[in-house]
Amino acid sequence: MAEPVYEVTMRRLLLLLCVMLFAASATFHTTEAQEPPPAFATKAKQVFMIEAKTGTVLLASNENQVFPPASLAKLMTMEVVFSALRRGEISLDTTYPVSENAWRRGGAPSGTTTMFAALKSQVRIEDLVKGVVVQNGNDACIVLAEGISRTEGEFAARMSARAKDIGLDRSIFGNSTGLPDAESRTTARDLVELARHIYREYPQFYPIYAQPDFQWNKIFQRNKNPLMGLNIGVDGLGAGFAEGSGYALVASIQRNGTRLFLAMGGLANDKERMDEARKVLEWGLSAFQTKLLFKQGEVIGQASVYGGTSRYVDLVAKEPVDIYLPANNPDRLSGRIVYRWPLRAPVKEGQDVGVLRISAGERVVREVPLVTAQPIEVGGLTSRATDALFELMFFWL
Repeated sequence: MAEPVYEVTMRRLLLLLCVMLFAASATFHTTEAQEPPPAFATKAKQVFMIEAKTGTVLLASNENQVFPPASLAKLMTMEVVFSALRRGEISLDTTYPVSENAWRRGGAPSGTTTMFAALKSQVRIEDLVKGVVVQNGNDACIVLAEGISRTEGEFAARMSARAKDIGLDRSIFGNSTGLPDAESRTTARDLVELARHIYREYPQFYPIYAQPDFQWNKIFQRNKNPLMGLNIGVDGLGAGFAEGSGYALVASIQRNGTRLFLAMGGLANDKERMDEARKVLEWGLSAFQTKLLFKQGEVIGQASVYGGTSRYVDLVAKEPVDIYLPANNPDRLSGRIVYRWPLRAPVKEGQDVGVLRISAGERVVREVPLVTAQPIEVGGLTSRATDALFELMFFWL
């Protein structure tokens, strides 16, 4: 029989949230509950934006709706390459040949974005990475794919498998470039998670996304990411276009210590993409502020323990629990601890047991992993018998 998920409304968290809401009421000179602010209007058909530090969801609409990644597939290509570099499978000085396939399908004859790698030449991985990230080169993608996995098809399978490994459950990649392919699909949520993953896991490579230009084969090209031209603090990651689904983007922006990740899709043209990106990012940076809910190690709630020396164990977070809230009209917040019941003794200190879910209205805006604050040993015969009776009554009811 599957163990039930046990949800606990946390009195302390609710008390803290009530204090926050009371303060907001005082600001608005009313004791009535404030209506949550309307969803920010955007022309994007799919959109997802989070604040990087807390993971707070700021804007979400059709965020799990699939669409072709187009050139944004190159983010996954680079994740596979960066992962291989970190493991020592390859090095920046490793060289790969430019095959006729890579040259014809992604090089000068293709008429697509290219780094202009010469046919049958040898190119270092460091230069190929810049050819992909800065110049959006399809030839560089194919050369990397063929060099690492022999064929682009095998590399695409590796991309999809790696996507699942890092939690991108709705993404499949049919090639390394994002050129039209029936299999390729992703979502705004997955793209944001991928961008955030690259930023956190590969700090030595992420700055390449902000490199203003790169020259190869005596051809100078500026960074192909159109979002860099907004001059509002965007330092990555890219844009794409696919027939039938429109213009898309993934952006990371940093200002005054706040970083946001944004993915948008389904936009009508490049101008609309630029205008909507600017509008949404500026709103995300100006309309919110960070609120601390719990300090690191502070007890957030308790979980029931079955068969232990204590009936309950304190739950804490490994890091401060804060949230990025609307500055002038905060949403009504609620919080719950969710874990698998019953939690059976023995329980180790620091054991992962559940999550704290913080919601604004009906929308979950942050999930925080919770661990046990102290160990609980196996109890005596009497305590175990009592707990067994309680468990029997719970299931009977």
